[in-house]
Amino acid sequence: MTDKDIVPDEQPEPQTPEGGDSAPDDSKSAPDNRATEGPFDASEASPARPYVDLGGLKILPREGLHLRLEVEEGTNRVVAVGLDYAGSTLQVQAFAAPRSTGLWHEIREQIEDQILKQGGKSTVQNGPFGPELVAGVPAVGPDGQQGMRVARFVGVDGPRWLLRGVIAGEAMTNPTAKAAVEELFRSVVVVRGTAPMPPRDLIPLTIPKTAASGGAQAAGA
Repeated sequence: MTDKDIVPDEQPEPQTPEGGDSAPDDSKSAPDNRATEGPFDASEASPARPYVDLGGLKILPREGLHLRLEVEEGTNRVVAVGLDYAGSTLQVQAFAAPRSTGLWHEIREQIEDQILKQGGKSTVQNGPFGPELVAGVPAVGPDGQQGMRVARFVGVDGPRWLLRGVIAGEAMTNPTAKAAVEELFRSVVVVRGTAPMPPRDLIPLTIPKTAASGGAQAAGA
């Protein structure tokens, strides 16, 4: 089961509040030191670092990191970047967002709703990036037995973008792996570009000119 099996690539459309329900929280959610510690906007990234350029995202290579591009069947569109590191997986996607408001609070609630509808469980907790979800979704294991896939959903609102990460593997239980994957997420650079994009649209990703750079390879999604 992949991260894509838990939530769709495109974010759900915003729901219209009913009756006396309050409007969704559209404030930005990000660490106070995001601009200096990451995740970074393209304008904040060091030009001296040897990033792997994937169009809407840039990934900093490091020893032990294996990079996968998740490609949508039928369209061959790259929809996510999968990073295998420290015995864990980190899936990252970047979405267009408004200039002055954020998306993560509302999208986090919608992801939680989807997980519950799939028969899963979720818990909201505060982490180093702000509010996040720890979720378990029913899944069939390699041995064919029914089990539970546990994953952690993190999100950061940046300048006109949202970066979402889905973490699984040893980083869920091993403190050393957890810290390593969190640092990897912080090192990601989002290239929003200047072209107008509707909020929630996936920022386009591309296959690098040299697919071998950083151990990149395409994988069906």
